Amino acid sequence: MNDTAVRNAWAGRIAVDDTSLAVTDTGGSGIPLLFINGQFSTQPYWRHVIAELGEGWRHITYDERARGKSERSADYSFAAWLRDVDAVLAARGVDRVLLVGWSYGAFVAAHWAHQNPDRTLGAVLVDGAFPYDWLDEAMAQRIRMLFRRIGWFTWALRPLGLVPRMTAEQQATSNIELGMLSRERELAPVLDGLTVPVRYVVASGTSLGSRGDEQERIRTSLAQVTARNPNIRVSAKVASNHDRILRKDFRAIGTAVREVAALNSGSR
Repeated sequence: MNDTAVRNAWAGRIAVDDTSLAVTDTGGSGIPLLFINGQFSTQPYWRHVIAELGEGWRHITYDERARGKSERSADYSFAAWLRDVDAVLAARGVDRVLLVGWSYGAFVAAHWAHQNPDRTLGAVLVDGAFPYDWLDEAMAQRIRMLFRRIGWFTWALRPLGLVPRMTAEQQATSNIELGMLSRERELAPVLDGLTVPVRYVVASGTSLGSRGDEQERIRTSLAQVTARNPNIRVSAKVASNHDRILRKDFRAIGTAVREVAALNSGSR
């Protein structure tokens, strides 16, 4: 991609596998930021963070398969998410990138950075990617029940693009796979192996489907991660809960992005 194209804003679709993804690229010559959504969220979730950072950055957002304006697929696996990161960056001509991932997107960012250290400027992980064994058979059944219960409500909203165009079983399967990826023996080696600067922004309280202090207990696993890997630090622990953090604590996320960028440029 030539320099003129890089500097132009662009919005459109990118083909990957059996689907196409809706992508927005503000262009410009600033550090490329790739925003990786939560499991069932869409590009507009990042609007407060992007506004906080403002100009001087190249903001790239996209809707994951069957979310927002992107098309359905036969594959909603975690591996597909990683392929989609590759596809978006390749299509937009981005070689090196700073990743910003929320919730499920934090897992994607951590894994992609681990697999592509030479292409990763750093990562900001927003209330996700905590190595903790929270999934057992009882929890798997609870997840399936939750998505069956809300299925009647979300079905009516799918044509509006407000919820994923996935079945209740597909959503539950995705969430259960995330539980497997969260296990300490699975995620800890990924985090321990990160060689780029990483900053966490950690929420407080609950998330959709959690009970009591479940979410806070999951977050406690981060202390061992930061003790083992000096590249990883907590930038902020904020008052917002998991579901509101992008809307309520966007300033803390912007600060974390600047911290990581400064370690690369020394100027921000």
